[in-house]
Amino acid sequence: MKYAAKHIGKLVRATRKSLGLTQKDLALTSGTGLRFIIELEKGKPTCQIEKTLTVINTLGIRIELTPPAPPKED
Repeated sequence: MKYAAKHIGKLVRATRKSLGLTQKDLALTSGTGLRFIIELEKGKPTCQIEKTLTVINTLGIRIELTPPAPPKED
């Protein structure tokens, strides 16, 4: 599956809500601004990666990056 900014935004929003946090709470605890949280949750594709990772870490969301398998030799 290819992921897009909107997928991250939906996950951030769902996780935030499940933890009972407001967007303002999340902005304060992650050290970002309220506007950033709003845009991230809407799936804005130009959100800064470092801030996005900070929010993800603040919420306890785990990311697994897996490189592609090396080509097989004949």
